[in-house]
Amino acid sequence: MDFTLNDEQELLRGGLTRFLATRYDLEKSRSAAKPGLGWQPDIWRAFADELGILGATQPEDWGGIGGGPVEMMLIAEALGHALVVEPYVDTAVVAAGLLRRAGGDVCADLVEKIVSGSAIVTLAATEPTSGEHWQDVSTVAHRDGDQWVLSGTKIVSSSTPLASHVLVTARTSGDRDSTGGISLFVVDIDSASTGIELHGYRTIDDRRASDIVLNGLRLPATALLGTEGGAWPSLERARDEGAAAICAEAVGCMRKVLADTVEYCKQRQQFGQPIGSFQVLQHRMVDMYMEVEKSSAAVVLAILRLEDDDTTRARAVSAAKATVGRAAQFVGQQAVQLHGGMGMTEELAIGHYFKRLTALQFEFGSTDHHVARYARLTTR
Repeated sequence: MDFTLNDEQELLRGGLTRFLATRYDLEKSRSAAKPGLGWQPDIWRAFADELGILGATQPEDWGGIGGGPVEMMLIAEALGHALVVEPYVDTAVVAAGLLRRAGGDVCADLVEKIVSGSAIVTLAATEPTSGEHWQDVSTVAHRDGDQWVLSGTKIVSSSTPLASHVLVTARTSGDRDSTGGISLFVVDIDSASTGIELHGYRTIDDRRASDIVLNGLRLPATALLGTEGGAWPSLERARDEGAAAICAEAVGCMRKVLADTVEYCKQRQQFGQPIGSFQVLQHRMVDMYMEVEKSSAAVVLAILRLEDDDTTRARAVSAAKATVGRAAQFVGQQAVQLHGGMGMTEELAIGHYFKRLTALQFEFGSTDHHVARYARLTTR
């Protein structure tokens, strides 16, 4: 496969890499992630105003630059390499994609705000009983005059503590696990004073998430996005786009972990010589390198298939997610082993990357889920 970036894509990658190398300090980022706000608002504004990456993959008529899946991959990989905590994938990939496909003035306005950096939009799709299956929706919505009334519970809504708006899935018809009858609603968090409770917390990888309780939340008729009961095809695609993006992010994380591990093994002395000179450790680092390159190839294939038919897209994304999930586990664990006890301390970056690689294995479907999905799609 001949995969060559064009000049604009090279400029995008180079500019973002330089920005992160000079402006995104890991220590400052960790301080914001743990006791702080959970993100750096000035960095998010710079993503919009100086780099334009929040609109890089949005169509021009939606206020964006007009890029596509390849640009998304380049951005996500660079952000993963720098361990960026700001919610690029949740907002500029998943939520923006759902809004574009829903269409309408409300969606267009929100996408423009995402591009400008003035809005953070997230998705609340998972529930206590849904597990891996986003179509298992118990949250219900019914009409009451010119309003919608929502009741139910959402869990682990990623980045929602940082958000200005959240997209909520709710069932307007059909059985609990049916793909039909699922609708998508937008909630302006700041203006929703009653009927909603958000319980925010920090996740294992120092990100933010919320559990959401809806108890008769009233929304205007314009809060319904797209067709009533017809949100599932867009949700399924959004999940694949999110999975492909975090696979690219994981490749960036793994490249950084591998580079740091190789450098550490060159410096760490044992028996009067660098431990990197020991053949058994060299073999282990070569195995890590092979896992990273396999993951990179799988991600490229998934990215190039995102705009194909549903089955082809799903098969390629599941193959990438399964490949990357296994590689992330192997590379992360081996890096910690080669660093020794220091690999799990707060002082070294490797421990923070290891936690992120662990969490990435379960976002947008676990490794086991995607292995099973790939098998199901290839045996039809």
